Amino acid sequence: MKLRSKLTSIAIGIGAASLALSAAMDPAAAAGTGYVFVSNERSNDISVLDGTTYQIIKSIPTSRRPRDMQFNADKTMLYVACGDDDVIDVIDVATLEVVDQIPTGPSPEMFEFNGDFSLIYVSNEENSTAQVIDVAQKLIVHEIPTGAEPEGVMVSEDGLTLYVTSEIADMVHFVDTELGVVVDNVVVGTRPRRFAMLDNELWVTDELSGQVSIIDRTNHVVTHTLEFLPPGFRPVDVTPVGIAWTEDQSTVIVTLGRANHVAFVNAATKEIEDYVLVGSRAWGVDLNGDESVLFVSNGLSDDLSIIDMATRQNIRSVPVGRIPHTVLVDD
Repeated sequence: MKLRSKLTSIAIGIGAASLALSAAMDPAAAAGTGYVFVSNERSNDISVLDGTTYQIIKSIPTSRRPRDMQFNADKTMLYVACGDDDVIDVIDVATLEVVDQIPTGPSPEMFEFNGDFSLIYVSNEENSTAQVIDVAQKLIVHEIPTGAEPEGVMVSEDGLTLYVTSEIADMVHFVDTELGVVVDNVVVGTRPRRFAMLDNELWVTDELSGQVSIIDRTNHVVTHTLEFLPPGFRPVDVTPVGIAWTEDQSTVIVTLGRANHVAFVNAATKEIEDYVLVGSRAWGVDLNGDESVLFVSNGLSDDLSIIDMATRQNIRSVPVGRIPHTVLVDD
């Protein structure tokens, strides 16, 4: 399963302009635009960048506090969780306009679709639940009680298990999606945030303990704990949040928050191979389609770092909106 971390390079100059124009005129042409989308919590907008020139081509106003983003099945629509207005905004990728809204519970943050994109699983921070929303009807059809301040959500490949982090309980909840109940809890590090799923492993970023916990998904036990410490930083500065991985599952990339770095981890050996300096409070992370470029949203420097994957060098910084949260690309 591929993380929402793929972007296809598109032609520069006139070719890029022609693609943008055709996408705006034809909704079917929207998928694969090469656009890079960045949600900005404080400026209440989505920055849209050209995927090859890295120039901002539009700022899309949204409901308040946009955070996590997901595409629909054919990538014609971009869904955005807006925490302060308790809605998921729906953006037409062809026109780059908000065209619809889906009501949620209080303070939606992270969400995922089920396999056929008929349901949305969304974490609601303020009422400590994971909600199940019928996309077509735009109705909450079920609520699943969790620990306090749930955030990360991920659905297993077979759709039978939903994983949810609780930031306050320091747990990962295993939810039976058919029964709609929590069937197990796994204690991890302090303030768990996001997930990566590699074969039978579930990787969980633990923000306040500066770790990644790796859970065996069959036995529901933590088998490894990874520690991070970039040169020149104290352990208290290391606050992992965002996580992505390469398609072959050989490399995992973790954003280290206040430590202003991303870490490259060998997935097989569990060894940290590299640290790359980025902006202030590295948060969201995403790869392009051929995995040649990594994008990192930096929440306190209000910019997007662009990393060359071949050299693992930060080659560019692009200013975006205020407090960027998630970066997502249209492959």
